[in-house]
Amino acid sequence: MFAAGVHSHVSTETFAAIRDSGVVAVLRGVESETLLEIGEALLAGGVTTLEVTADTPGAAEKVRTLATELGEEATVGAGTVLDSETAQSVIAAGASFVVSPSLHADVIETANRHGAVVAPGIMTPTEAVEAYEQGADLVKVFPAKTVGPEHVAAMRGPLSQIPMLPTGGVDPDNAGAFLEAGAVAVGAGSALVPGEAVAAEDFDEITRRAERFSDAVAAARDGT
Repeated sequence: MFAAGVHSHVSTETFAAIRDSGVVAVLRGVESETLLEIGEALLAGGVTTLEVTADTPGAAEKVRTLATELGEEATVGAGTVLDSETAQSVIAAGASFVVSPSLHADVIETANRHGAVVAPGIMTPTEAVEAYEQGADLVKVFPAKTVGPEHVAAMRGPLSQIPMLPTGGVDPDNAGAFLEAGAVAVGAGSALVPGEAVAAEDFDEITRRAERFSDAVAAARDGT
């Protein structure tokens, strides 16, 4: 059993936006000069949830830029958040959700306090339950590629109340399988925003990739 009201802080709007997008775009190391164009390219392809990783130089400022400039169109958050100070800083900059590759009670507590959706990284059922009991809104199954959709489906059996966000090695070819396994959405980095496309400023390629991911999610949800 889980403590009543432990998730009463949830920003249902942010959670719904993550679910509706079906894909969280992980932006790592992006430059300020191309940040907005990358964001707009993703939006054009139907990916509306954007995560700036905290190990990106000037991450908080980049979160603020995306949240301010893309406004109502995008849901902006931060990833690779490993401590409460970083969580505090990105939330203050406008992050409406916080993602970690691992489980940190202080990050969950900080996000809960400020009404930001929080997704700590987990791999096992024990970690998933621990994260949820601490107040996680969803759990990031990471790295997803090493365990595959079958792992998500197996965990969802006894833990259907815990929303899961597989990330790490997710691409358009396996995204649908993760959704069919019960994931609420998937996270994608280089398969969605490849470094070579960013370097070449080929934003049309990023839009095409976003469309492929969006199509895979839609097909999985429609059962086609």
